[in-house]
Amino acid sequence: MKTLKGKKVLITGSTGFIGATLVRNFLKNGAEVHILTRVTSNKWRINDLLKEVNEYCVDLLDYEKLASIISDIAPEIIIHTAIYGGYPFQKDIKKIIESNFIGTVNLVNACQKVDFELFVNTGSSSEYGIKSKPMTEEDILEPVDDYGVSKAAATLYCQAVARREKIPVVTLRLFSPYGYYEEPTRLIPSVVISCLKGRNPEVSSPNSVRDFIFIEDVIDAYMKVTETSDIGGKIFNIGYGRQQSVGEVVNKIVELTGNTVRPEWGSVPKRANEPNVWQADITKVKDILKWVPKYSLEKGLAKTVKWFMENMVLYDKQQKEVKL
Repeated sequence: MKTLKGKKVLITGSTGFIGATLVRNFLKNGAEVHILTRVTSNKWRINDLLKEVNEYCVDLLDYEKLASIISDIAPEIIIHTAIYGGYPFQKDIKKIIESNFIGTVNLVNACQKVDFELFVNTGSSSEYGIKSKPMTEEDILEPVDDYGVSKAAATLYCQAVARREKIPVVTLRLFSPYGYYEEPTRLIPSVVISCLKGRNPEVSSPNSVRDFIFIEDVIDAYMKVTETSDIGGKIFNIGYGRQQSVGEVVNKIVELTGNTVRPEWGSVPKRANEPNVWQADITKVKDILKWVPKYSLEKGLAKTVKWFMENMVLYDKQQKEVKL
């Protein structure tokens, strides 16, 4: 691994699931970590790290302030994970477009004014839309919702700038990450929390499918990118490479937590446009980055359940603050 010790790393979306886990990993590897937050940012995932990072309060839509901050930092590595619209309750179309597309455009343009080594844009499998086979990076993008449209536009912009300006901008297109610090309303955390508290999990359909990828494998993919040269403009799928049904995932969590509850199927509305196939083709990332996921679903879920058992206080505290 190329040493990250002393490297100036700028992370957006640092208070989110992926971003917060990346902040921890880069700090562990000795990097000088800089984060961008907003006035409204909920920092529960990184409260214990704030003394170890350099924090700047700025909205990605404020280009002048953003450019000034980036000029002052002069980051060597930029990890862009900030998003809006990834959760069903985030429905503001204007905010989806501004946060995911305009924010990305502003960040890429501001970073072009400094001599950076790597810019990693975080994409989404939602960019693909409904497919009938495992998704490859060469597939036509046919997103079915505003979030997917905004993420596809951001990815294509990053790729276009990388090719035109010959700069090291890369996109990691994530499928369904899960694990430590994930949002409690998401499938896996909600089921784990319910099981650990002895409540029957409320779930939609056991037949829905996703390509679930454990957070430690996701973080490893970001690390692989920092070690690889001459990949500007490339897009990589980051998934396990195999789809699993929601039923399989929920039943495995119930088994891991002691089989004392029963899932209440159909108690949560099923999402529209549920595909029959949702699987990453990870041939390209294996070939170029030499990255392969190490955690099977069972091993990843076992580590996730153990972590939640040890860190439930974080979620209990967060829930109390939301109610206040």
